[in-house]
This record gives sequence, C-alpha cells and structure tokens, in this order.
Amino acid sequence: MTLKHHLTFSCLLASSLFYTSLHAQQKTYLQTLSEPNHWVDSVFRKLNKREKIAQMFFVRAHTNFSKAYEDSVGMVVKKERIGGLVFFQGGPGRQAILTNKYQAMARVPLLVTSDGEWGLGMRLDSTISYPYQMALGAIQDRELLYKMGLEVAKDYKRIGMHMNLAPDVDVNNNAQNPVINFRSFGENKYNVAAKAEAYMKGMQDGGLLVSIKHFPGHGDTDVDSHYDLPQLKFSKERLDSLEIYPFKELIKQGASGVMIAHMNIPALDNTPNMPSTLSKPIVTGILKEELGFKGLIISDAMGMKGVVKFFKEGEADVMGIIAGNDILELSEDSKRAVKLVRKAVSQGRISMERIDESVRKILMAKYWAGLDQKDTVDERGVLAGVNRAESLALRVQLANASMTMLRGKAELKTLDAEKRTVIISIGTPGVTDFQRELGTHYKNSIFYSLDKNATANEIAKVLRELKAFDQLIIGIHDTRLRPGNGMVLSNDLKMFIKDMSLSNAIFALFANPYNLAALSGLENSRGLLIAYQKEDFMQKAAAEVFKNQVIPTGKLPVTVNTFFKYGEGL
Repeated sequence: MTLKHHLTFSCLLASSLFYTSLHAQQKTYLQTLSEPNHWVDSVFRKLNKREKIAQMFFVRAHTNFSKAYEDSVGMVVKKERIGGLVFFQGGPGRQAILTNKYQAMARVPLLVTSDGEWGLGMRLDSTISYPYQMALGAIQDRELLYKMGLEVAKDYKRIGMHMNLAPDVDVNNNAQNPVINFRSFGENKYNVAAKAEAYMKGMQDGGLLVSIKHFPGHGDTDVDSHYDLPQLKFSKERLDSLEIYPFKELIKQGASGVMIAHMNIPALDNTPNMPSTLSKPIVTGILKEELGFKGLIISDAMGMKGVVKFFKEGEADVMGIIAGNDILELSEDSKRAVKLVRKAVSQGRISMERIDESVRKILMAKYWAGLDQKDTVDERGVLAGVNRAESLALRVQLANASMTMLRGKAELKTLDAEKRTVIISIGTPGVTDFQRELGTHYKNSIFYSLDKNATANEIAKVLRELKAFDQLIIGIHDTRLRPGNGMVLSNDLKMFIKDMSLSNAIFALFANPYNLAALSGLENSRGLLIAYQKEDFMQKAAAEVFKNQVIPTGKLPVTVNTFFKYGEGL
C-alpha cells in the first residue's frame, strides 16, 4: 500500500468511525435482516405465489399527469398487489395526497421510492435541489455531505417515501459520458467513495434506505443506456480496481441497496448482448458472492433500451429475477411480468426459494422503514415541511464550499469596491443573479449581457465601453436545464473570451468544468473561478467569493486537459 493509498484509507476509516459513533444506537437495515421478525413472517405467510412475485415489481407514478393516469396506477396497486412505487415528476403536496390514496389501496404497504441524487428537486417542483454531485465532489468538508443526507432523509420521509435511488457512485473517467457526467462525484475513485459514503450515511442515519448506483460502474461509457446497450471492454482487473472500488467500499460501510446498470461487460459475462442487469455471473456471482452484499438489489428501469433491445416480450423480467435482482423497477408490463415469472417457476427456471429470499428482504425493508405501523402522510403544510430554513442554509454552505479557484486567488484581494467595475454575463440575454449580487458590493458598476449567439457587432459595442472602467468581472453561463458538455457559445464569443483572458478580467464559470476544454485562453486568465452550474445559489456563492466574503476551498473533481487537472484549486 502506497503512502497516498494508506492516507486515503485512513481518512475513510476515520470518517466511518465518526458516523458510527454518532448513530451507533440505531440498527441498520442490514442488521435487521439477520434477525427474526414477527411482522415480516406474518405478512409473508399470507402471500400466495402470485402475490410474492408481485412484491418484486415497482411501477412508475406521477403527480403531473392526468387523473386517468393516476387512477390507472391505483388499479395496478389494487389488482396486481405490487411491492412499491417509483415517483417521478410532480409536486410534493400532490405526491403526499396520492401516496395516501395508493397506500390505502394496498393490501401490503407499498415501499415508495424516487431518484433524488440532489434531493427532492431532482423530480419534484417547489422543493429543494442541492448542488449536483460534480460540485459536491469539489467540497473538502465531508461532514457537509453527511448533513445533506440527513436533510434529504427528512424531506423524503415528510412526503411518505422510504428509499432514495441514490447516490450515484460511478467514477466519471470519461469526459464524453452522456448519462453520468455531472451526476458523478468525479474521476477519482477515492474521492467518489469518500463523498458518497458521507451522503449515504447521512440518509441511512436519517432513516432512509438508499440504492448506490449503477453497479458495476457506468462512468466510462459514451453511450446512454436509456437508448442503447453500452459496452465496457475493460478487463476484470481494471473493473475491479477502478469502477467497482466505490461499490466495494460502500458495501463495507453498510449500503442498504445497490442498483444494477444496463451494461454489456464481456470480461464479466461473455454472453452476447447480455446486459449486466440480467447477468447471473454479475448480479449473483460478483455482487452477492464475491463482494458479499446482503442488501436489496434493484434493477435500473426495465423499460430502458439498454435492457429490452435484445430481450423482448417480458423475457428481461424473468432473466432479471434469475440473475438475482430483488426489485425490478418500471417493467414494460408488470402484469405480464408476474405471469411470465410464475410460468418460469412452474418450468423450473426459477425456484420459489429464490423468490422467497427476495420477498423477505423487501418485507424487512418495509419493516425497517416503519411500514409495519399503519400511518398516513400529513397532508397539511407539506410545502413548508420540505423547504425548511436549515436546509436552505445548508445549501448555501455546500455552494460556498464547492467554489474552486483555478487561477488568481491573490487577485481577488486586489478587487476594490469603490473602483469603476464592468460586470459582463456571457451566454444569457438578461441580467443574472451573479451581476445583481456583485452590484450590491461594487457600487460604481455597470452590467452588460451577451447572449450565447452574440455577434461580432454586439460584442464590439460592449468592448467600446470597457476602456472607461478599472475592473472587469465576467460570468460565463450555461443556461441549459442540466450542466452537460457542449455548452453552446458563438465563435465570436469564444474569441472574445480568449481576448479578455489576456486583459485584467477575472472569470467565473457557471457550467460543467469539462467545458473549459472548448474555451481557449482561460488558462492564461488573471483569475478563474469554477462554480459548476447555473443555479442562483451557485451564482450567489461565486459573488461572495468575488466580494472577498467567502474563501474558495474547492478542488477540481475531474481532469479537463493539461491546463486543468484533478485536485487543482488554489
């Protein structure tokens, strides 16, 4: 073990001891699995063969669709007696009401889940979105991520949910990854494991089940498994030492659930076109047997092209259970799936012992989440309940802690609130929060905005005004919904950025840091702050840095090119 690896391991050990001592009194889901349980036994004994199989299927639910859609999900809950729901878009108040309605229809209480990598805001309007995992990967204080986990657990439980299909523990070592990218804590497996552990333990200590994803690692692919089946052509040794590393560490630290990716990985299973979700050598052989994972195993969405492209008409559902998954989420047709699994049992392809093992794990998860007690979600004050002051204050702390200064930290001290200052926003047509926040500090300032398609003539008009001012601050904004690669800026704007990099300008980038590769010249700039995304709380954090109210302590979680490398930050 090298010194670097020893120090990394020591830090992980120290953090795990901290979390353990903090919540040592609470039994984990994994601990309850090995104990006898009267409620689980009593429910299990009442289930017939079809009902047991149905417990393994979780269907999609929305609160932004029609009443007819909501009612159709209710009929599935009532007639098919499925095990749980995966909520998607909608609002928190509506979801609380609908959850109560669906739970009242269920003979066995439903385990309710959703994807909340950055909190409820990933799916629901009027709720809090924390920074994306790429920004969290820059933060040096892991306790902040632990606190975020605790807050997310409160939010989930407030609206009647029991499991977060998060965190994403993929190591994003491919800058062209179209599906993970900003959802990852970065390219370094030790950093990914450490940050994910803190977030995971916060949620679990807060009473929330988790599902670390996407096993055995979706970080080094340039294909989106929603639309096709990606292939990883790496050796087992490479996968074991890199992609699988965070999963191994978090399993050791008590992860309650693992989600399986739809990936074709010949080194682990050489069956042609075999997705990892349907692979017994991967799900059972590696995850359960080699890594010793005892918790819930959840498939990625079973309607994705990465899994049904080559296994059609419900065969994917049958194979998913044979492979070793406990929960199959979002089957194309859950009624058909249950029927086909029953047929597979009668044909001897699947044993009832295999089904029973999963059903007991699911029922124990329901017990751990408190579903052994009849209860309803309080439908009053939901909006306030998921928008707490302490959560908003924590988001400010997270945003501040993510700020990453790659050039010119000393130059910040030279900024003078009394000097004539030009504050330019690039990539957006209107005045930004960044400008407004800075304007309260730099009283003698003027704002300019250059939209992403700005022409040479529009840029020239701004250039003519610059000579009359002493200081120049430029924000570069990606206004797309999510901060991916390929931020669109006109060639004239890129040339303007390059030219301004040679002036006295100090820059802030409100975009995925991978976009630096296409912004030539910034490596020579007087000052460069990475703020990772466009949201107002990140703009305010960056403004605080430029007002010398916040010291930037973030470290770049990915390597962009030879100028901007992993771990850099002044």
